[in-house]
Amino acid sequence: MSRFDDEDDEARLPPAVVAFGGGHGLAASLAALRRLTPALTAVVTVGDDGGSSGRLRSELGALPMGDLRMALAALAGADGDPATWADLFQHRFGGPGPLAGHAVGNLVLTGLAERTGSPVAALDLAAALLGVRGRVLPLATAGIDIVADVAGLDPREPEVTAEVRGQAAVATTTGRVVGLRVAPAAPVPCPEAVAAARAADWLVLGPGSLYTSMLPHLLVPGMRQAIASARGRTLMVLNLAAQPGETAGYTPQAHLDALRRHVPGLRLDVVLADPTAVPDPAPLAAAAALLGARLHLAPVRVPGAPIHDPIRLAAAFQAVFADGDPRHSARQTTAVAVGGAARSGCPSSGGAVRRTSSGEAKE
Repeated sequence: MSRFDDEDDEARLPPAVVAFGGGHGLAASLAALRRLTPALTAVVTVGDDGGSSGRLRSELGALPMGDLRMALAALAGADGDPATWADLFQHRFGGPGPLAGHAVGNLVLTGLAERTGSPVAALDLAAALLGVRGRVLPLATAGIDIVADVAGLDPREPEVTAEVRGQAAVATTTGRVVGLRVAPAAPVPCPEAVAAARAADWLVLGPGSLYTSMLPHLLVPGMRQAIASARGRTLMVLNLAAQPGETAGYTPQAHLDALRRHVPGLRLDVVLADPTAVPDPAPLAAAAALLGARLHLAPVRVPGAPIHDPIRLAAAFQAVFADGDPRHSARQTTAVAVGGAARSGCPSSGGAVRRTSSGEAKE
C-alpha cells in the first residue's frame, strides 16, 4: 500500500469527537454529532444535587446519574429494543410514594454501579443495552459540588457576595455569579475521559448552562490540563438565549468573557453561534479572538424556538470540522446531507462578520 493510499484511508475516517457538558444542552449536541461520527464520547458533569439524582446522591452516596442517563438516551439506538429501553430509562415514576420523581434509568445505573463497583462499567453495560452510538463517561468517578460567589442577593448591598453551594442553587440564583469553583478543589477526573480528550480530533463545549454544565469541566485541574494539551481542536457552541438566573442579562460575548475570567490562558479554535442569537457579531468576534478563536455563524435553531435543531447543528459541525481539517482547503464551506436534508454552514474568521438575508454569515 502506498503512502497516498494511507492518506486516502485517513481522509475517509470520521473524526474522533469528545463532547463536554450536561443536561439538555449536551443531549442536543450529541443528537447532532451522532449523525457525523461513531467515534464519539460524551463527558458529563457530575455536580447535580437536585431532583432524583440529588436524592440518590444524598441517600446512597451515589454518583448523580441524571445527566449521564440523558446522554445515554441521546445516543441510544433509534429503533427496536434499544429505543424501548431508552424510553424506559427516561420514564419517571409518579404518585406520592418514595419512588415518585425518580427516573428508571437513574435507579438502574445506580444499581449497576453498586454491583460492578464502577460507574464506568455501569455506563458501558447500559450503553450496550441501549445500542448507544459512542460512549458516555463521567467527568469524575465521584460527585463534585459546584460553589459560586454570588453578588446582589441582598438588594440593599448589591456588591456584597455570598457563597451559594450546589448545582441546583447556582442554576436558580437570583444574584450575579462573580466566581465559581468546584469542591473538592482537585477532584480526580475519570481516567477514560482524560484519555478520550487527549486522543480526540475535536473537543466540543456546549451548548448548555455556562456555570453548571460547561465551566466545571475546565475547573477540574486534571481535565483542564488534558483539554489544554490535547492534540485536537476545541469548539464552543453558544446557547440560543441567556438562561434565567444563571446567566440572565448576558450577551453572547459575556459568556466568553466569563470563560476567560475563570480559566486564564484558555484557548479555543472556533466559537459557533446562531446568527439570530447574535444582535451584533462584531463584539462576539472580538471576544472569540481574545481566546484565539474564530467566530462561525450558522443557523442551528429550530425556527421560532430556542431549541437546537439536530440536523442544522450537524451541518454546522460538519462545516467547522471540514474547515479545520488540513486535508481540506482553507476556509472551505461545505454542505452536508444529513437525514435526507442538505444544509450548508458558513465559516468566518475572527474579524467582523456580515450577515446575509438568509441568516448565513460572510467575512
